[in-house]
Amino acid sequence: MVYLRIISGKYKGKKIEGFDLLSTRPTKDRVKESVFGIIQNKIKDSLFLDLFAGTGSIGIEAISNGSKKTYFVDNGKDILKILKNNLKDIDDFIIVDKDYKESLKYFYSNNIKFDIIYIDPPYHLNYLNDAIALIEEYDILNQEGIIICEYEEEIPHSFYELIKEKNYGKTNIRIYRKK
Repeated sequence: MVYLRIISGKYKGKKIEGFDLLSTRPTKDRVKESVFGIIQNKIKDSLFLDLFAGTGSIGIEAISNGSKKTYFVDNGKDILKILKNNLKDIDDFIIVDKDYKESLKYFYSNNIKFDIIYIDPPYHLNYLNDAIALIEEYDILNQEGIIICEYEEEIPHSFYELIKEKNYGKTNIRIYRKK
């Protein structure tokens, strides 16, 4: 069993269950710490989307740091059990049990726009560029919103302006905003 921890905010130190599958690899603490340090002034009262949520580590970190509501998107049966368990005793979230394409269309159809969208797809599936294109097409990012992309080797193309890029060994982070 793999355990992760929430690194800051209201739930700092809370242990959550991880999952060790090819398609699910947790974001390292140093990456989370750096990303949340960069976006700390944007999190409070934000509408946050954890796309490809997995165990929910990133979204729970957002809740812990004051997001108004966090949406978790994933559709793997085993991972959803862990996600639901990790969210026990936590408020202000919605789990969307759909694939990313259906979820993004759902948000569009329901006029839900986000302040922060975190995209961390399974590296081997190359969904990142498609997800960004759909976010642009459906216009579900608020005007002052940001998109955070976690990826390994793929260099994502974006319709958005790159405002920050960091490398953590095999993991890369890019943060975009609307142009």
